[in-house]
Amino acid sequence: MPPTSTPTLRQRRMGAELRRLRERAGLTVTGAAALLGVNQGRVSMIETGRSSLSADRVRALARSYDCADERLVDALTTMTGRRVRGWWEEYRDLLPADLLDLAELEHHATALRVAVTIHMPGLLQTTEHARAVMREAVPPLRSYEVEHRVSHRAKRQAVLFEGVATPYTAIVHEAALRMGFGGPEISRAQLTHLLEASDHPTITVLVIPFGEAGFPASGQPITCAVGPEPGLDTVVLDTDHGCEFLDAEAQLQRYRSVLDRMESQALPAPKSRDLIQRIAQDL
Repeated sequence: MPPTSTPTLRQRRMGAELRRLRERAGLTVTGAAALLGVNQGRVSMIETGRSSLSADRVRALARSYDCADERLVDALTTMTGRRVRGWWEEYRDLLPADLLDLAELEHHATALRVAVTIHMPGLLQTTEHARAVMREAVPPLRSYEVEHRVSHRAKRQAVLFEGVATPYTAIVHEAALRMGFGGPEISRAQLTHLLEASDHPTITVLVIPFGEAGFPASGQPITCAVGPEPGLDTVVLDTDHGCEFLDAEAQLQRYRSVLDRMESQALPAPKSRDLIQRIAQDL
């Protein structure tokens, strides 16, 4: 099949997993090409997500690479086919590519687990709060750039509130609740929205209060997008230079541990709600 000009994050991830299977089998690109009866360029295109694959082709590759993990192979087959044009494609010429990748990742995740220290979770932000945060960007964004990002963030929230809702756990440090972006009125509305969202059956909000003796994270927002099989999870770090997507097993294990430790420091959901409510009333 012809290659796609710009592979999506999902296509790149499938290619990366096929590369890992090849490497575990002890095969070079040259060796894999000879085994598969294709040229090296074809193998490279597969492993960079630039070549569409059928489910049968993925299974054939897995057999050639001696992969006996049927759950992983079945999960990879769900990622096959041509590029799907999601709503985020509307923003391809308007926003950085990593924001489109993030929306695609959230759309396909089977669950989402997020930890934030300074900012509210993006999928639980009100429009006004998101706008206030984005107006603080350095270097400053133009007004139309702010509005594009705000509308994109609002559309991302559909994974939590429309159709079959994606299970979502947000671990929020008390500092984020008290930052006050946009002033008291916007902050109060944001905290009220957080409380209302926490009533949703698939949304859990846990707060780490001030006073904890330790803190396992660096402070940057962390998202773990759960895949159809644990090896296909993806961790996203929200950095000053954009989103960083991590999928190596050692990285996944590290950030799962970080999230576990942060969750262990958080208040139970009912006490978290009580703290959010008290802070909102004090504004």
